[in-house]
Amino acid sequence: MKKRILGNSGLEVSAIGLGCMGMSFAYGQAMGKKEAIALLQKAFELGVTFFDTAEVYGPYTNEELLGEALAPFRKEVVIATKFGFKDAFTSGGMDSRPANIRAVAEASLKRLRTDVIDLFYQHRVDPNVPIEDVAGTVSDLIKEGKIKHFGLSEAGVQTIRTAHAVQPVAALQSEYSLWWREPEKEILPHLEELGIGFVPFSPLGRGFLTGKIDAATSFDANDFRNNLPRFSEENRNANQNLVKLLEKIAKQRNTTAAQISLAWLLAQKPWIVPIPGTTKLHRLEENTGSITIDLSQDDLQEINTALTIIEVQGARYPEQLQKATNR
Repeated sequence: MKKRILGNSGLEVSAIGLGCMGMSFAYGQAMGKKEAIALLQKAFELGVTFFDTAEVYGPYTNEELLGEALAPFRKEVVIATKFGFKDAFTSGGMDSRPANIRAVAEASLKRLRTDVIDLFYQHRVDPNVPIEDVAGTVSDLIKEGKIKHFGLSEAGVQTIRTAHAVQPVAALQSEYSLWWREPEKEILPHLEELGIGFVPFSPLGRGFLTGKIDAATSFDANDFRNNLPRFSEENRNANQNLVKLLEKIAKQRNTTAAQISLAWLLAQKPWIVPIPGTTKLHRLEENTGSITIDLSQDDLQEINTALTIIEVQGARYPEQLQKATNR
């Protein structure tokens, strides 16, 4: 497994990380504990050293899962977790008050069975708490040895710059993929200027870019994609043109649409580290295998040219959720 460094932070991680949310939260039935631990440990065997979780995934159960699964090789991996929601429920609204940040840090340390959190993200920007106070609190936790690096998620340019001036931001985590390229407009140039790494979540479009989802696909009743405009039956059908493009290129390279999607992300910047999630071993092997694919300039140009005439249909979030991003 190749390694990458997130910006100027010095934080070295595997070039492909593992987003662990779906093992416990959001995509229907949670995995069984035994199966999830086996998958996490297999990821480490495949060279993954970057694992992403949060207190809200479950809530709490995903952190506990990682704590148990990664304990045998804790010092060899980087664990990222998050704070910022009230009482660990996304429905409860934001809570990045300094007291809550500290409480979450202490609880997460115990669940993760560790004495330090490698990367501590603000899960979403809290409009009621100045970002200077958030960054200052994390800075104090770093000085106390409880946190190593500070991160932000789905934050806007001004928030990033203001926070970074108080406590250097190691990484920004936001959605970025071939069907959500919004970060290219403003976010990526500012991250490059400031020396901040970028961690794309949902790099496979929540599974859509694998080519395994179409208009006839039925999701589990508890799967949150049922509530996303982009995953309506009409939009799933309309967005097949993008998948067909990826499958065409994948066939030429004797690989898969998912691997082309991840290879494209890796080709954008050397400080970008995608974190695809999965609950299946063959998908884990497929995703980690994408690091062996080097897209040529002709490949990249073909993709970029095609994307200029492919308009992705459907908003990525309902209006209320979208308001909580890019603040």
